[in-house]
Amino acid sequence: MSFFTAIIGFLAPLMIALSPVLSYGDQALAMHRNKSSAGFSLDIPLIMLIASFLRIFYWPGARYDTSLLVQSVIMVGMQLALLKIALDNRPSPSSKGGESSQPFNGMQANEKGFVESIMNFERPYNFWQWKADKPYWHFLMYFALALCVLQLLFAPIHSFYGFYSEMIGVIGLSVEATLPLPQIVANIQTRACKGFRLSILASWLIGDAMKMIWFFTSASEIPWAFKVCGIFQASCDSLLGLQYFFFETQAGAQLLQSTPFGASITGHHGGQYHQMQPMQENSWEHNDHHNDHQPEYKPSMHAPTRSLTPTRRPAPFSDDDAE
Repeated sequence: MSFFTAIIGFLAPLMIALSPVLSYGDQALAMHRNKSSAGFSLDIPLIMLIASFLRIFYWPGARYDTSLLVQSVIMVGMQLALLKIALDNRPSPSSKGGESSQPFNGMQANEKGFVESIMNFERPYNFWQWKADKPYWHFLMYFALALCVLQLLFAPIHSFYGFYSEMIGVIGLSVEATLPLPQIVANIQTRACKGFRLSILASWLIGDAMKMIWFFTSASEIPWAFKVCGIFQASCDSLLGLQYFFFETQAGAQLLQSTPFGASITGHHGGQYHQMQPMQENSWEHNDHHNDHQPEYKPSMHAPTRSLTPTRRPAPFSDDDAE
């Protein structure tokens, strides 16, 4: 067991440090080759960049293992490159997989204002869904600059700096741990894992296994926040693995169909579809002959919605400032 632990102790820090490239390099290359970032959520770079910046500024107060700090620095570089590729290859809003495929799309702050938009769980000022590229880089620059200023202000105040450092560490790790949740919810709603690359899932699961062993056997300093958030993220990644097995493999689909839960869901969706068919057929009968050659329309149970009300208030990091 000591030999096995020693091997994990050597490989795990190396894998953790290189995990940003192993996890997201394939995604970046795919978007660059295809000249399209359709289906890729720009919220992924946002979440990972915020979490990584917070983890970097957590290190001076916690002095955790160096490999975790190296991972955060590499993650910042990887996510900046991923964001650049995604922005350069964004599809047009009218194309398939354009703006309508982005999470939270259409949640804009209109004349209701910022506070009411937050209360209604809307994204204020169309945040992180800007049409121009400059607001993305401006926001990241201001965020990193704000962390630098806070570091300089609070570092000399030893009685408060410990609490501040622990706080940003917990926030950063918690933000990173929630990364799989939107994908889990989307998979449950669509009963599929389309667009989620198997290479990313495999790298997450292998990394989680090695990370958990290393966290609880390493002699170096690993704060409790890393362990708690690591356990939560490993649980979410394991659930993603189960979803991929049930939704994307024949054996998993058959096993799911054999359970009462799987059969009831299938029947529910099937009933909804057949109830909609007569309504569609009646509406199609009233179309004129100009629509005879249009492709068949298949309803989507989870089609994204868009707000048609433009934002009328001046917004920080707005597209107008970027022009």
